Amino acid sequence: MEKFDVAIIGSGPGGYVAAIRCAQLGMKTALIEKYNTLGGTCLNVGCIPSKAMLDSSEHYYNAVHHFEEHGIEVKNPKVNLKQMVERKRGVVKMTCDGINFLMKKNKITVYTGHGSYVSKNVIEIAKADGSKEQIEAAKSIIATGSKPSSLPFIKIDKERIITSTEALELKEVPKHLIVIGGGVIGLELGSVYARLGSKVSVVEFMDRLIPGMDAALGKELQRVLKKNLGFEFYMKHKVTGVENKGKEVTVSADNDKGEKVELKGDYVLVSVGRRPYTDNLGLDKAGVKLDDRGRVNVDDHLKTNVEGIYAIGDVVRGAMLAHKAEEEGVYVAEQMAGQKPHMNYNLIPGVVYTWPEVAAVGYTEEQLKEQGKKYKVGSFPFKASGRARASMDTDGFIKVLSDEATDEILGVHMIGPRTADMIMEAVVAMEYRASAEDIARICHAHPTFTESFKEACLDATAKRALHI
Repeated sequence: MEKFDVAIIGSGPGGYVAAIRCAQLGMKTALIEKYNTLGGTCLNVGCIPSKAMLDSSEHYYNAVHHFEEHGIEVKNPKVNLKQMVERKRGVVKMTCDGINFLMKKNKITVYTGHGSYVSKNVIEIAKADGSKEQIEAAKSIIATGSKPSSLPFIKIDKERIITSTEALELKEVPKHLIVIGGGVIGLELGSVYARLGSKVSVVEFMDRLIPGMDAALGKELQRVLKKNLGFEFYMKHKVTGVENKGKEVTVSADNDKGEKVELKGDYVLVSVGRRPYTDNLGLDKAGVKLDDRGRVNVDDHLKTNVEGIYAIGDVVRGAMLAHKAEEEGVYVAEQMAGQKPHMNYNLIPGVVYTWPEVAAVGYTEEQLKEQGKKYKVGSFPFKASGRARASMDTDGFIKVLSDEATDEILGVHMIGPRTADMIMEAVVAMEYRASAEDIARICHAHPTFTESFKEACLDATAKRALHI
């Protein structure tokens, strides 16, 4: 039985980054992955392929709707969904091959098969050919991620009633795609197919989209998706049934008045969140406990109740985000090496890759009200940005929340062009506890989208934005 300093179960962003950092710190490291390719959900059927499809569909949409205004004449652009999916597969392969390279570079031993605990320090790998192998590890990290959730009465048939995984491999553009859930995944994949010509209807139980983010962002995103892509929204609707009738799927729901509503489409995308993946890991044999929501129970240092066993990413509490998992992977590796790393969970940015993009970090206005915190608000619309006008991306705004007494930035909420990248200026500022005035006094290049962040900070400082 081969012995390792650390073994990691799961090769998603959390797992493979943890493996690299452990190896960098001199530990003999094993990485166990159930599937034939490394990278987990994010690289194979999540973040990376969905962004590839979003970019391809955006090019097509712009060719149809905006090229002419830019002085580019293209006659009758057509959607070649097969090629779009093929390109997406190429992006995924290139990215996963990159992870293979990194494992070899860092001398990490990779095992392909389902990993499960036999005991606290022994992990068994069940391979596809039926054979089994055991390894011994002084310490281990559970990084098994999450799987799409469903509702008890919905049967995912992977043909007409689908999850995000199947939505990335469709062979035709849906005529009418019904999306159950107004969160990140549903809105991103709904955007892909709306741009390609699908009618998209979103059925959401809550009264607003992206409910975990600042309410103003959800409100603006709903307005823009309806205006630009023709999305239909059924807010405050409780889904009661989904039925596949061959080439048609029926979704039944009750609205907030108790009235019955029925929608008919050719595909239904179920995107009601994700659940931690802890199936058949032998956690009971290792003595590892789960919490009341089925997640691996960890303390503030990501340690389980069993000495030497840690857990990170989607399988533990907190936002289910690839970059959160990566940071936790580094955090655990450095802890194992005797270092004293730190993570600020309030400063993990969240992003929705629709267009306009949505990005946020820190406290929402609703959270500050709940805390009874006194704060100032500054905002700036992209329609007042010269750079946004030049690129025809004038939807959206940036909102800055700062402490009323100290002016320290408490939260930044953006919806607009390239906000997924722009949010990082806010993250850096908040990591160093900058005030809104600090950002307002920094010279920003002109014309750039980031000037809008400066203007929102000027507005928060003393209502002295220059361009509104």
